[in-house]
Amino acid sequence: MTVSRRDGNARRGYRAVAVLKLLQGGAAVQVIPLTKERIVIGRHPHCQIVLDNPAVSRHHAQILENHGTYFLEDLRSRNGTQLNGAPVQGRSELHDGDQIQLCDFRFEFLEISDGPVDAGASAKTQLSKGSPSSRQRETIAVDMDAAAVESSSSIITSLDADSVRTVRLNVRPEVKLKAVLEISSALGSVLKMNQVLPQILDSLFKIFPQADWGAILLRDPEHHRLTVRASKARRAGDDDNVPVSMTVVQHAMQQRQAVLSADAVRDKRFDTSQSVLELQIRSVMCAPLLEPNGEALGVIQVSTNSLAQPFTSEDLELLASVATQCAMAVTNASLHESLLKQRDVERELEFATQVQLGFLPHEPPHLPGYEFADYYEPAHRVGGDYFDYIRLPNGQVAVAVGDVAGKGVPAALLMARLNASARYHLLSATSAAEALQSLNAEIMTSGLGFRFITLCLAVLDGARHELHLANAGHLPPLLRSGRGPVGPIGQKSSGMPLGISATHSYQELVVPLDVNDTVLLYTDGVTEAMNPEHEIYGRDRLTEALAKGPLAVAELVPYIYDDVERFYQSRAQRDDVCIVAFRRLE
Repeated sequence: MTVSRRDGNARRGYRAVAVLKLLQGGAAVQVIPLTKERIVIGRHPHCQIVLDNPAVSRHHAQILENHGTYFLEDLRSRNGTQLNGAPVQGRSELHDGDQIQLCDFRFEFLEISDGPVDAGASAKTQLSKGSPSSRQRETIAVDMDAAAVESSSSIITSLDADSVRTVRLNVRPEVKLKAVLEISSALGSVLKMNQVLPQILDSLFKIFPQADWGAILLRDPEHHRLTVRASKARRAGDDDNVPVSMTVVQHAMQQRQAVLSADAVRDKRFDTSQSVLELQIRSVMCAPLLEPNGEALGVIQVSTNSLAQPFTSEDLELLASVATQCAMAVTNASLHESLLKQRDVERELEFATQVQLGFLPHEPPHLPGYEFADYYEPAHRVGGDYFDYIRLPNGQVAVAVGDVAGKGVPAALLMARLNASARYHLLSATSAAEALQSLNAEIMTSGLGFRFITLCLAVLDGARHELHLANAGHLPPLLRSGRGPVGPIGQKSSGMPLGISATHSYQELVVPLDVNDTVLLYTDGVTEAMNPEHEIYGRDRLTEALAKGPLAVAELVPYIYDDVERFYQSRAQRDDVCIVAFRRLE
């Protein structure tokens, strides 16, 4: 029967109102305090009392407390729940001495008016019949705030792990030095975690010839649990049955102390442990693996079933010293894995960058009587700003500039989708407004969630020198009339962003273009660029830069971006930047 403590209140001195006493189904009698208003019993690992038996339902029954009165309720289990030999129907009130039967498990409900509860009890308990399964051996849940091991335990020696951060040579110095050098030499040539951990155990079995089993458990920060990452048995065929004493492991993790138990079988703390009872662990040592900041990243546990050669306090100090080297090796291996993952991410991002750049135009379009220029820079490796030139069948050229909500890879994926869809609808529609209408309908039915897209379509008719403008919530383009004034166009006719309303109707504005008229399209990465004083560049500054800028757009676009860059003084920007300009020639 394996006990896993999860409740910080389950400690010696806690005054419980009621308890469950396990009478049948476990390796030994166990008392479980009912410290919560709702205690679920079942096979699922999230239950407060876990019964490891296939006959037990995942959520079999529950005990509810209401103002000091306890009730038992069956949760529609497959094999039912019995109270004093009768099937439980609905909620049944519990009284002192009641017998509860769940398949092969039998409990006695006891009311306690006062006094401490045995420290071996827990509000989160796992009970199992037979040998633990491989899954139980692989993942062992540990609450870092669980009750500390008491002095009444037969853990006879504790050693502060911080005191052996540097090698102490006062106990068997030649043996310790040899062991540390051997570990260092063995670990010096490996970096992968799946190589480091078995190498550590191999070295420990050479240092401690009496060791029968060894295991390394590492903390999983995401799930707040310890996981057996490597194990070793001296006898062939026992590698899948390496026992792990969680009482000792918990103490080592919580107190940051190396721990020795001389005779685990007689230890009161272990009298409910299947690993101790079935595999007859006689002596066990456990040392924490400490990070440089003092946090425990895991433990090393070594055990033996021989009383002829039990572990000694000198062995414990030796293990603690070796654990320092092992912790460094595990930390380096973890950093190595992180760097490899980061390298893979960088490669993927680099590929994604090349793919995204492949979606963007490689050169401006050729339209007699007009010149084009553009600039694009994502805030990250990839971005959500979008622009394109689409030559239409009637000889006209459509200029599209858009901004997908968000940044990074998700926005870049949507940008790729927008690139293909915008081309299709522009080539299929008879007007810019119609293209926006059909594109919006597609996005509304595409399951993109709450993401929206701003998009401005400017269809340039070179024969008539007209600009057909349709805008879906994007920043209004700026028009510079020759060398004259600069102002926004299509501000009143702009519609809602794409992906918000399926019934929204978009308007189209026709703007005649005279000689030297320049149209500038841009994204909010330009106007929202921020300087160290937290001021934004804004449309007024952009309007002024456009008015003062060169006539040729090939010089105008770099001039505008240089002005923006001078404003934010090379401060890292939060948004993508896109600028597109075109001018009617003389």
